[in-house]
Order: sequence, then structure tokens, then C-alpha cells
Amino acid sequence: MPKKSLDGLTESMFYVLMAFCRGPMCGIGVAEFIDAKTRGRLQIGPATLYTILGKFEREKYIKEIEVSGRKRTYRLTERGLAAYREEVERLAACVADAESEPDFGGEFHV
Repeated sequence: MPKKSLDGLTESMFYVLMAFCRGPMCGIGVAEFIDAKTRGRLQIGPATLYTILGKFEREKYIKEIEVSGRKRTYRLTERGLAAYREEVERLAACVADAESEPDFGGEFHV
């Protein structure tokens, strides 16, 4: 089976794609969305953010649609939306597996 271009999304990558589901935005908008959505739990620095944006642009998950000075605005592509939906399904399956365990919410036995 051929390896997908991005075999798994990190938490930061997942939230970046989630941000673009809202519509086109620039990097600062993405960072603000992530901070608000996670109530500050996930902090994404500029180096990480712009590395992810570059990778997503190369993989055609996002497309640059406007440049104004140093500000670049991107939008999600169909490929990016499909990757996001696939990750949501994967994460939902992980949660369902955890919830199906008899000690879910109880004490751990070691």
C-alpha cells in the first residue's frame, strides 16, 4: 500500500486544518483561532506555524490566494478538507476505543 504524503497529523497540524475549515485566513488568524479554540491549551509558535503552512501548501492541502506585503492568505483545498475529515474519523475511533474499555473513567489497574 503506498504511503500517503502526510501519514499522520500532529495536534498542531490538525488544528491548523480546523482553522481553515472556517474560511480563508492568514497565519496570524490561524494562531488566534487555535488559541481561542483550545482556550490557550495549545500554543503554536511562528516557526511551527509557518513550517506547517509550507508543508500543507506543498501537499496541496491549502492554497495561497492573496499576498499583501508580508501577509499571505490561504484557503483550504478539497484535498485538505479530505485529510481533515479523515483525521476526525481516526480520532473519533480512538475515543470510541477508549470509552469501550471497562475502566473508562474509573481507576487504573497496574
